[in-house]
Amino acid sequence: MMRTLLLSAAALIALPAAAQDIAITNARLVIGDGSAPIEGGTVVVRGGKVVAAGAGVAVPAGIERVDAEGRYVTPGIVAAFSRVGLVEVDAVSGTNDRSAPRTRFSAGLDIAPALNPMGSPVAVNRASGVTRAIVVPGGSSNLFAGQGAVVDLADDMDMVTKPRALQFVAFGEDGSAKAGGSRAATFLLFREQLLAARSYARNPEALAEWGNDAMLQRADVEALVRVINGTTPLFVRVDRAADIVNVLKLKGEFPAMKLVLVGVTDGWLVAREIAAAKVPVLVSPLSDLPDSFERLAATQSNAGRLKAAGVDVSVGVFDDDDAHKMGYATQYAGNLVGLTRLPGASGMTWDQAFAAISSAPARAAGMDGSIGSLRPGRAGDVVIWDDDPLELGSRPVAIWIDGKAQSLTTRQDRLRDRYATPQEGALPKAYDR
Repeated sequence: MMRTLLLSAAALIALPAAAQDIAITNARLVIGDGSAPIEGGTVVVRGGKVVAAGAGVAVPAGIERVDAEGRYVTPGIVAAFSRVGLVEVDAVSGTNDRSAPRTRFSAGLDIAPALNPMGSPVAVNRASGVTRAIVVPGGSSNLFAGQGAVVDLADDMDMVTKPRALQFVAFGEDGSAKAGGSRAATFLLFREQLLAARSYARNPEALAEWGNDAMLQRADVEALVRVINGTTPLFVRVDRAADIVNVLKLKGEFPAMKLVLVGVTDGWLVAREIAAAKVPVLVSPLSDLPDSFERLAATQSNAGRLKAAGVDVSVGVFDDDDAHKMGYATQYAGNLVGLTRLPGASGMTWDQAFAAISSAPARAAGMDGSIGSLRPGRAGDVVIWDDDPLELGSRPVAIWIDGKAQSLTTRQDRLRDRYATPQEGALPKAYDR
């Protein structure tokens, strides 16, 4: 029965993508907000939005039904830190828009025009259950890397959900290299650029007086104004405990600024300070080795200890293949569940771990009212899984993004099928379009 219904959903994928009014019933329903799965749950999507999800939800007359037959039904995964759409082949510069090391711009850089929704990593990650991603620039010639975006991974050309959704800056060793060689220079340059933006906000005409020696271009200053007034969240890559504390102190100088800490490898050492500042973090649970002097306290228990201290924790794939393998996020979250069973280790409950790859990243980007869960009013991003989504071998069997059924077929699938059983004569067509 499930196979028939899923084949019916797959047939819809061959048609032009359009939002479907659909009810997925008899699900082990995961809302994605940290609550426990609901047995026998139903989610209703109309006009591309979730209108109801839970137990005992009435299905409107005439709406298409899909029986999940007790399988896990969840919101799509939100990749907390990614370069999807910016990179096709890492080693080929013509397909790699991750960084702009020779530009004269920095904070003003906007990655949205560089995103390629037709790149093969989009389909690969979508087939892993990732429906949205927070895409972050890799770097510029200056301290600030530029403005990231929140994107969807649907099979269409309209990829950007929210442009200029964040500003990214690296402290620690990476920041020191950009600022002149020391952490002291990094913090000074950071303050000076934000103070310049504050001056510009008070008197835009003063920019003309700065002359050719100005450290920032107009586009950079305008982007940083949105950081200091809290319009654009500032994602800060920082790992060493002392650096984390000093970054938190910057909120005292710029109180409206919305900080999000990325990496935070030594964060468990200063978890109380992070929690008191009410700053969310994006962590990679597999960062468990002291591979540099700023990550000497690395441990897989970092995420669990931060969560236990009251920090809002998202799990992301970075310091790894953040353009092609965002689907690793489910494995990372599953590892955190496994850690709860090891004496002396700290992890997360299943419900917390799934929220760390769905609603928590959406909240960090200021978009939890729109994506990241199956609460009413959120985007109709729904995934049916063949088993527990946090188990390594589980895969999606059906996906909707904004209520539109999505293909699970990738270019790799087509190449596999083309060459799996080579025959004499002409090779079959590699693609159907």
